[in-house]
Amino acid sequence: MKIAVLGSGMVGRTMAIDLALKHKVTSFDASESSLQILKEKSVVINTVRADLSAYETYPELLNPFDIIVTAVPGFMGYNTLKAVIEAEKNVVDISFFPENALTLDTLAKEKNVTAITDCGVAPGVSNLVLGYYNSIMQVESFECYVGGLPKTRKKPFEYKAPFSPIDVIEEYTRPARLKENGKIVTKPAMTEIELMDFDEVGTLECFNTDGLRSLLFTMPHIPDMKEKTLRYPGHAELIIALQRSGFFGEEAISYKGEQIVPLNYTSAILLNEWKLQPGEEEFTIMKVIVKGKMNDQPKVIEFTMLDKYNMATQTSSMSRTTGYTCTAAVNAFAEGLFNEKGVFPPELVGKNESCFNYILSYLKERNVNWVKKEY
Repeated sequence: MKIAVLGSGMVGRTMAIDLALKHKVTSFDASESSLQILKEKSVVINTVRADLSAYETYPELLNPFDIIVTAVPGFMGYNTLKAVIEAEKNVVDISFFPENALTLDTLAKEKNVTAITDCGVAPGVSNLVLGYYNSIMQVESFECYVGGLPKTRKKPFEYKAPFSPIDVIEEYTRPARLKENGKIVTKPAMTEIELMDFDEVGTLECFNTDGLRSLLFTMPHIPDMKEKTLRYPGHAELIIALQRSGFFGEEAISYKGEQIVPLNYTSAILLNEWKLQPGEEEFTIMKVIVKGKMNDQPKVIEFTMLDKYNMATQTSSMSRTTGYTCTAAVNAFAEGLFNEKGVFPPELVGKNESCFNYILSYLKERNVNWVKKEY
């Protein structure tokens, strides 16, 4: 198949290289430096510099391709997805945008398009797991704990961001929606901090973030659901101090005759502080817990994953765990395992047992291993 990857950042490059093993791939990005990095890693991928915010160009730009992968920054993710659907192209998306992708379902059906959204690690595999087990058991609660962290802990933040600091800050400030006792409740992000212990990693802290997304609407029958972000202990306290001090403010303030936006200033500083350096080791840690009943008996399903920076390919764990989930979905579509029309977050793909098994097997082939426990 001919595949277009929109965005050649860290995850976009990883996906393009993986897809090029089976398909003819073209990567698009506005950044020549990002495209150059990709060129150095793969000679078989075609690269094109393009302004991906020029949505009116999409019908012509994307015309030669069979399926599109969108890996653009979150702030332009929704409009990019909409433009791809309007261009009547099948698409798998990993852009973590705040808008509800399900509002594009009618458009996708009208355009006879398959759109698989939020297809990363979380949201992504977490949704996939819930979607599958929701089809074979009565689910009563869902919990997801996930984080990407540097191997080397450097004060004060002990954190490195695989994505733009603005996207991370948005995750830290957007109110978190959870399900409690059958009702959607909203709580401030970074609240209800608790400690959790993990093999090989040790003690981490977790706190509320707005990660349930589509699950709030596709799984309304499940009374209790939550997602929490994992960090080294003490990280949340520092972020909360910055937030309360106004460093994330979006309204301009006057400083020595100049108008500055605190969020932009803070992001510029954190970009350097949080940037993953080439070859810097990091890991992704995740736990998904589904509780309920199977054959009228209590049942707990637990999936855990610890993935580390791949020294051989110099690929970050967040790129691997996010990107390979997306490319697995692309290949599942290419092989005819899923071809329903409309917008489908991963839980609606995971209810298909063949797709569920295919994606987990695809990840295992790339040494992204999910360990399951039942009790």
